[in-house]
Amino acid sequence: MQVDVVVLALLTAMSWGASAPLSKLGMNEGGRPIQAALTVVAVSVVAYGTVILVRGETLLGYPLWVVGLFAATGLAATALARALAYNGVERLGASVNSAGINTRPVWASLLAVFLLGEALTAQMGLGILVVVAGLIALALSEGGDVTGWEYHQLAFPLAAAVTFAGGNVARRFALTTTDVTPLAGVAVNETAGLVGLLVYLLLRHRGDVGTALAAPRRAYAYFVGSGLLNALALFSLFAALDRGRVVVVDPLSSPTALFAILLTAVLLLDVERITPRLVAGGVLVVTGVVLITGPQLLVL
Repeated sequence: MQVDVVVLALLTAMSWGASAPLSKLGMNEGGRPIQAALTVVAVSVVAYGTVILVRGETLLGYPLWVVGLFAATGLAATALARALAYNGVERLGASVNSAGINTRPVWASLLAVFLLGEALTAQMGLGILVVVAGLIALALSEGGDVTGWEYHQLAFPLAAAVTFAGGNVARRFALTTTDVTPLAGVAVNETAGLVGLLVYLLLRHRGDVGTALAAPRRAYAYFVGSGLLNALALFSLFAALDRGRVVVVDPLSSPTALFAILLTAVLLLDVERITPRLVAGGVLVVTGVVLITGPQLLVL
């Protein structure tokens, strides 16, 4: 594996980890999950669209099934997954929600092994178990939103994790079997996700869309910041998947909870708890990631 794969995957983790606390800050200012999801995806569409125009790149010439596949992953792994993720941020807090979403490498690795034929070594399997142990410790850490939360609400980040994982496997398949560029793929992905969220908003809030989108400007400012970080994270992820295997890229890009915990400790101490068990869980996650990626890093 090349060094750029590791750097891109870790950049994804850092950017997504920083994005979650900003979204939580926006919700504390009066924003809502659907507003966060729409704003974050809209920022990505504008960012990628601008880059495509500047580069003079076109989506013409790609097979229709490839465009359709990226559009499908946008509807599932962007629209649906982000709606689930931001509902989790609102209910659980940025730190605990990020921990739940960090189960993504387990699902992605299993899907990649069974659907793409990628190898899963014993050491990688052990690493996955350690990651899961760390996530369990995080979930039982009594951290997160100070108002408290119910265990069944963990369904939001876990469902988002499975959806994100399926999307990563589909993207890896398309990026490695066609000549589609990561930029083109992510542009189609995010545009389809935005369309899906807008359709949901129109169907869910018929005749009252204005009220559904009403929020203080400060809340939207945080959502835009979260969107910029998300755009950077998603492009880094696509570029990494274009160069490296899912069973390595996904785990390396997964420890968003660690970065979310660090920023939460700085920005959200008045609304979220950071406990010793939460920190210990984060350390376990890092250990698991090292186990999963260790054999690959040795050949750098």
